[in-house]
Amino acid sequence: MLKENHYQKVASLLKNNASADEISKIVNDIRLDLNPHPAGQLEKNVPQIDGVKLTGIQHKYKETMLFFPKNGQTCHAYCTFCFRWPQFTNLDVYKFAMRESELMIQYLRLHPEITDILFTGGDPMVMRTKNIANYIDAIIDADLPHVQNIRIGTKSLAYWPYRFTKDKDADDLLRLLEKANKSGKQVALMAHFNHPNELDTAEVEKAIARIRATGTQIRTQSPLLRHINDDPKVWQAMWNKQVKLGCIPYYMFMVRDTGAQHYFSIPLYEAWNIFRQAYRSVSGIARTVRGPSMSASPGKVQILGVSAINGEKVFVLRFLQGRNPEWVHLPFFAKFDKKASWLDDLKPAFGQENFFYEKKYPKVDHTLKEMIYTKEFYN
Repeated sequence: MLKENHYQKVASLLKNNASADEISKIVNDIRLDLNPHPAGQLEKNVPQIDGVKLTGIQHKYKETMLFFPKNGQTCHAYCTFCFRWPQFTNLDVYKFAMRESELMIQYLRLHPEITDILFTGGDPMVMRTKNIANYIDAIIDADLPHVQNIRIGTKSLAYWPYRFTKDKDADDLLRLLEKANKSGKQVALMAHFNHPNELDTAEVEKAIARIRATGTQIRTQSPLLRHINDDPKVWQAMWNKQVKLGCIPYYMFMVRDTGAQHYFSIPLYEAWNIFRQAYRSVSGIARTVRGPSMSASPGKVQILGVSAINGEKVFVLRFLQGRNPEWVHLPFFAKFDKKASWLDDLKPAFGQENFFYEKKYPKVDHTLKEMIYTKEFYN
């Protein structure tokens, strides 16, 4: 999964019995060369209060705030395709994490446009229930009517379903989810399943049933991964199984432009064909899923298909989510490129110099009082 030049650097050090410090330096240099935080996460997504950066928060889309709880920045397993891989290295400057629920609540009070808070990582479900409760209870107690949905991103259902069935505080966790739902907040578990085999155990079925009994939704998502699930029949089976268990298929993502993207990524054209073949093979109840979607710097861009317009073969694209909400669901077109695997590989169609969103990129001013979208943001 390493590129050849990176592999040879490390192999040479090992063959020459280099010291641990020498190896560590080269490894970190390689990590920095792998685009550790794609899509402008450090530069554009981290807000401030009174000039202080909130290093455990990202606020990219108007309605949704991401929160990285300090104790939730490990995982039950480390997927080599995970775009959050910098969270698991010694490069502290590239990690998102924050312990203070007070700052989280303060930021939410200042931003009434936020309807959703997403706890992410790492994996928040590695935390003990009492630690999760510190954040959930803070949101409930703050009585913020504009915060309607609490999302929790997790791989635990696939790797450790016992978190919801047999762990010492599993019952406490379920009671916490039920409490949050009864408080008027809709809780959604954003579950990562990459293959239908992850849904085949009795324990995961039991865990899903127990979670759903609390009133919590389970929405499922996965990147499209070469060597793992690059087959429409795999996705068809996975979506059908998820629906059977009461889950909601949500996203098929393209592999982000970070880490081992060269190993796992699928060209956009191939990805669209895989999605289309799988999508047309399931019933309408499974067609809640959206994709293939690229979580790029300007927003989540969906590949709608390939078409010919005025004799030019083009990709038809649209924003499912954007830094500027005015971009959402506006179709746009890129020259067809059979090898392109990411938004940055594409060029505008019809002789245009830029895509429409590149002409006026949003300017976001995070201030103590509120997040002000400048006039240029909407024009």
